[in-house]
Amino acid sequence: MAANLLLKGWNVAVSDIDASKVDFWVSKGAFNQSIRAQEAPDFVAIIVCVVDAAQAEDVLFGAQGLACSLARGQTVILCPTILPQDVASFAARLAERGIHTIDAPMSGGPARAADGTMSLLVACPEKVFAQQSELLNALSSKVFYISDKPGDAARTKLVNNLLAGINLVGAAEALALAEKLGLNLEKTLSVIEQSSGQSWIGSDRLRRALVGDYAPRAHVTLLEKDTRLALECAISAGFAGPLGAAASAVFAQAHVAGFADQDDAAVFRLLSGK
Repeated sequence: MAANLLLKGWNVAVSDIDASKVDFWVSKGAFNQSIRAQEAPDFVAIIVCVVDAAQAEDVLFGAQGLACSLARGQTVILCPTILPQDVASFAARLAERGIHTIDAPMSGGPARAADGTMSLLVACPEKVFAQQSELLNALSSKVFYISDKPGDAARTKLVNNLLAGINLVGAAEALALAEKLGLNLEKTLSVIEQSSGQSWIGSDRLRRALVGDYAPRAHVTLLEKDTRLALECAISAGFAGPLGAAASAVFAQAHVAGFADQDDAAVFRLLSGK
């Protein structure tokens, strides 16, 4: 996202607990701007990209969190995939300080974030959406305005990611079966990609898996978390589907099997026994 904004001429300030990440983006033209424990400059918006609700809590409301340094009328764009009730809670607490929140989880991975083609799901009051439309459209050419209620974008993202998890596990299972049947995996995947079994995430991940590339773009633990959170939402809504729990269990198994720090394509390694 930083790469995309810099390419489009935006002034980007970066802050991270990992100094090497900050140094990298400074070398690309960003500013090193710690916005903790000091008055934040007049940013158009502050984009929070972390992994989970605990990290978001720390960034926003920790001992040196953003909430203490932002001024009334500023906007926080909250991008992690977390439970909708956590998003709603963060938004309410920021609103008490006069700070706007945009619930904005994204989908598509680092490459699509860098070229501005990731899906950006947005839930916030229409007035805030209009105020931040230039930035949101710079971040993504695929902005979906879900509703005026923070938390609804998080719900939509969890529904999407549950299906992504199901699709990936299904594709990995099918290719593992193809291997057991003695089929050429490259040819089999090429057939799937042009037939009814095709899925974007299956093609994206399994093409890498077939050449043994498990360098993490999206760690196993991310879909493990996201499918687990989706199931929590399902339970709270009184819904029980047949596939989500099974797919979520596969990601948990991949974690236990030692693949936590690998790309989520590693579910193929798990299911093929490699």
